[in-house]
Amino acid sequence: MNVVLMIVGDEILSGKRQDRHFAKVRELLARRGMELSEVRIVGDDEQRIAQTVGQLLQRGDAVLSCGGIGATPDDRTRQAVARALGVEVQRHAEAEALIVSEYGDRATPGRLTMADFPVGAGLIPNPVNRVAGFHIANIYCVPGFPEMAWPMLEQVLDTHLAHLHRAVPRVEYTMRVTGTAGEGDLLALMEQVLERFPEVSLSSLPSRGNGEQTRHIEFGIKGQPEIAATAFRWFAARLAEHPGASVEPLSVPAD
Repeated sequence: MNVVLMIVGDEILSGKRQDRHFAKVRELLARRGMELSEVRIVGDDEQRIAQTVGQLLQRGDAVLSCGGIGATPDDRTRQAVARALGVEVQRHAEAEALIVSEYGDRATPGRLTMADFPVGAGLIPNPVNRVAGFHIANIYCVPGFPEMAWPMLEQVLDTHLAHLHRAVPRVEYTMRVTGTAGEGDLLALMEQVLERFPEVSLSSLPSRGNGEQTRHIEFGIKGQPEIAATAFRWFAARLAEHPGASVEPLSVPAD
């Protein structure tokens, strides 16, 4: 199961606010040996959110969604998730009780709309003001405010998605290749390392260089430590034999 981050809000797309969730979610996942496979940024459009949610859930992904579950008319995530799943939105009694307990006389009808969730949804506790988020069918929806969203997502990761934690996270070993050989000259070797070690992934980042740095390619081999180390050493050795390529290991496996 892949983990996808969905960030909802016109303010992100317009640049009125800068996203802070991407870096933090990546950090939260890394602490648990997990990785983010994709990020989607969607505006406050119910149909587009619903289409995005439907696509991701059909693919079998776990979706962490930040934003769009407030009380204002532009908050459409709960309605969009319900549309994607083909269910209605209804008042959740426990979520309503939490809002009433938190706000008392200020629990206005408008505020209480934040207790309206897709039918069948469960609650995600909010430690800041007790206005819950919700989860249903592998999508976990929390507010856009980082101080609320991040502890709520930690709770999700340590309960609902605990089975995805890795005791031994994937690692990446990197090397820099300089010389006259370009990416096109090294394609065959790239294909060979992936054929020989299908459990790893390969990244290739070319640079044209500048006044301080020569033209080079930075390669990364990523996977479980043992197989990634083996693939890295194999690839580095073959690159070193290639005419026009000089290999400089950057982050390397321990001997």
